[in-house]
Amino acid sequence: MGEFKVHRVRFFDYMPSAIRAMAFNSRTERLALARADGALEIFNFADHYFQEKIIPGQDGRAAEALCWVGQRLFSAGLNGEITEYDLENLKPKYTMEAYGGPIWAISSNSEGTLLAVACEDGTVKMFEVLEEGIQFQRNLDRQKGRIISLSWHPSGKLIAAGMMDMIRIFDAETGHSTHRLLVDRGFGPSRCKEVVVWSIAFLSDHTIISGDSAGKVQIWDGITGTLVRTHPVTKWDVMALSVSADESSVLAGTSEGTIIQFQLITATMDQQDKEWVRTRTFKNHSHDVRALVHTETAVVSGGMDTQLVVRPLLDKVEKNTHESALRKIAFPHKAGLLLFQFSDHLELWRIGESDGHGKPGDSLPVKRKPEKLIQLKRKGEDHICSSALSPCGGWLAYSTLSSVRLYRLQYNNNISITKVSKLPKELRSVHQLCFSSDSSKLFASSSQSSVIVVALNQLECKYLHTLRPKSGSRQPVHLLCASEDGRWLATANTDCEIHVYNLPKQNLHCTVPVYSSCPTAIGIHPTTSNLVVTYADHQIFEYSLIQKEYTDWSRKLQKQGLHHLWLERDTPVTHITFNPKNPAHIFLHDMFMFCIIDQSLPLPEAKTMLYNQMTLRSLPEQERLRQSHAFKICKTFKHLMCVSLLEDHSVVVVERPLLDIMSQLPAPVRQKKFAT
Repeated sequence: MGEFKVHRVRFFDYMPSAIRAMAFNSRTERLALARADGALEIFNFADHYFQEKIIPGQDGRAAEALCWVGQRLFSAGLNGEITEYDLENLKPKYTMEAYGGPIWAISSNSEGTLLAVACEDGTVKMFEVLEEGIQFQRNLDRQKGRIISLSWHPSGKLIAAGMMDMIRIFDAETGHSTHRLLVDRGFGPSRCKEVVVWSIAFLSDHTIISGDSAGKVQIWDGITGTLVRTHPVTKWDVMALSVSADESSVLAGTSEGTIIQFQLITATMDQQDKEWVRTRTFKNHSHDVRALVHTETAVVSGGMDTQLVVRPLLDKVEKNTHESALRKIAFPHKAGLLLFQFSDHLELWRIGESDGHGKPGDSLPVKRKPEKLIQLKRKGEDHICSSALSPCGGWLAYSTLSSVRLYRLQYNNNISITKVSKLPKELRSVHQLCFSSDSSKLFASSSQSSVIVVALNQLECKYLHTLRPKSGSRQPVHLLCASEDGRWLATANTDCEIHVYNLPKQNLHCTVPVYSSCPTAIGIHPTTSNLVVTYADHQIFEYSLIQKEYTDWSRKLQKQGLHHLWLERDTPVTHITFNPKNPAHIFLHDMFMFCIIDQSLPLPEAKTMLYNQMTLRSLPEQERLRQSHAFKICKTFKHLMCVSLLEDHSVVVVERPLLDIMSQLPAPVRQKKFAT
């Protein structure tokens, strides 16, 4: 295999944002997730929990609640606005002021014809869902305190609203309050504090389940307005509730990071009536669980520790999806430079150097420490959604939802940066950016899976043409890759389509056969012009762009099948690159694993162990030879974010340290900071 000098980059001080809200669309099996910085993420649960789309945030536009209406996604926040999103162009479609102060919750009726929002001024406001937007309909009876949580009865005729110290039941047709349910404040010193009903669920049999700041899950009879049972589950807050589709199970998330499951079961053998019984406790998070989704087979949770966790209910195996940060970092392959992308700024670093020599596994002395060359703050309120540094290191570009900015970099004794003032009008709103290998062109993915091509020259750029697929897809391009020889450009969209363009001829060269799973990473081999693709279900394909067909190696791989341990991995491959000194080597990685595929070696058999390379080195020579196969895996990294191969044959490995957010604050202090 040879030896590689590895730069382990640990100075990337990235802090992902906390998860504020989630909403699950059971028909399309899409999960929408909102983070505290205003960014939204869409995950496809039918395709191995793959993160399909990211909508960048904006200053002052953090979503407090999310709601699906059919295939339309709405959010509401403490800025008092309701937003519908354009999921094809990855941006807000429109925003409407509710005129009720901060909005704490949003919910739709089962028919998807009405939206209800919970407002700070004590009103529940109703909006009619129209084909092109929403329209205010009416206010329900105004209350004295803020409305914190909402839940529609499945019939669409009643709404339960959680408040301070009480729950109100409203008739959705008349707008009048029908019941007032007083919530017990608890015991001891906590009796002097108001109780916040953070979450509420209204079931078909008129049972109401509430979770509050006194640490209780309470069961209510919604017909009589009486308390049936109280379950004290924590000393702090019950932040979120989620009910299964058949209403036989409910999950409660707490500010201690625990999730408690309650099930509607018969308590004794001779008892006919069923009761809500506490059955299981999960500890998936280190801090507040702010959002929960109860799917048919799993617990989906997120909160202050930024992690989205999918935990199957049957075998207790966690599956952690990768975070938005993994797809928000651009890494050039030239001049030892790394570009780090944050929501509000970019950082350009020069990696360190070492002239030391040692044996495999040694840490080499650093001759020159890493150096931050530039910190570039974005303009405007829109967060950065894509960025790129040219291979020569002379061009830097980034995009937001509303604009694209391009800069010229020059390196003398000091680095200078100059903004390109005039950009083509076609560069308005793009999702992905990529430079050609010779840094003479900028590729920008636009609407309807098209790609804008711009020529670069000194301090100028000129629009050349737009590359469009023949499929007519309206989905955004989420992967963009240019070949080293400047001949090919490959794109992948969330319709699972991969299009390859011939750049000299400026036309569509071929379309890769559509696979059932979504592509997660693509790469074009610098010498063979073969396109290597990995998918959300962990399959690997190699497609010849010259022959317009799958290669013999790819057919052999599919015929034999990938190793079961490879297919059972939790996280998808996020990056592919190649070894310029050995055409048989394919480099790829996911969040926890770095792998070199050596196409000159046989594929691993089903009974072969996929040893970690450190373990393999400790085996006797004969045993090591018997275990030799194409997949060389290293699992010594934690939270692996990107792997990049430099021209000097050294490997840059960027790791994110494990984060312990707000670990010094006790739970009551964290809760107070949130509540205010």
